[in-house]
Amino acid sequence: MPALKRYALIMTLSQRNNCIKGGILVSFICLCTILLLIQRLLPLYPSLTAAAVQRPPGLIPALGARFFSPVPQAPLAAMTAMVLCALIVPVLIYFFFEKTQSAEITFFTLFVLSFVFETLRLLVPLRALYDFPMFLPVLGTRILLSGRFFGALSFFASSVYAAGLNLQKQGNIIFGIVIITLIIFLGLPVDGMAWDTSLTMISGYSFEFRMAEAGILFLAVISFLAGVYIRGTREYLYIALGALLVSLGRSFLIGADSWALSLSGLIILAAGTWFITTRLHQVYMWL
Repeated sequence: MPALKRYALIMTLSQRNNCIKGGILVSFICLCTILLLIQRLLPLYPSLTAAAVQRPPGLIPALGARFFSPVPQAPLAAMTAMVLCALIVPVLIYFFFEKTQSAEITFFTLFVLSFVFETLRLLVPLRALYDFPMFLPVLGTRILLSGRFFGALSFFASSVYAAGLNLQKQGNIIFGIVIITLIIFLGLPVDGMAWDTSLTMISGYSFEFRMAEAGILFLAVISFLAGVYIRGTREYLYIALGALLVSLGRSFLIGADSWALSLSGLIILAAGTWFITTRLHQVYMWL
């Protein structure tokens, strides 16, 4: 217990690097799981898409729905792309920031690692294949949606540090984010019999949940932008641009049910990630 308490208070560079390595391992396992199951699950996607009760909620998917018809394989491609990002980006971060103590990088890495929760979307086709109890995909959807909120909060925490927060006890912030995520997990109703064309089960309070998440991501962009004036460097202007692109790319991929949204989301996400990581590297290279 004393060791756990110390860990909850402050995260050392070594502990952060161990967390990144653990996240890389989880991402690798999730990606391997997708690749192992893809051949068996892919034939189920057309019937599951046809049985969907709605297109994915949200402004970006709604705009996409006006111009593009759902493609059964697109959600699987978008999900795989997000998990692949959750593997590649932390590897690069570990390589370039292994000896750099940066709270922005710590929480941005947690944000990217939250993409592994998208693997749980496989539970919809898996239930169609194996007919296991309904509570498993319902439980998985709660974890998925809570994990997305965990990622949004982690991204916001990264931006607050960029805006000048000088709190060294990062473990306390991570603990607080986990508590908020657990509250969402426990209180989120999920309809186990209905899903949208991205193969995400329908949840209650969907509009409120999306607005809260969008608001958090918007505040994150504003906080990164504030870093231009607080830190006195124009690098944070590019980081703020990257934050905007990352937020949009993530939204594209989460709601992607067409090739256009999947491909554009991946490109936008990759561009935003490049802006954030390279510019943060420039900032800390001169410290």
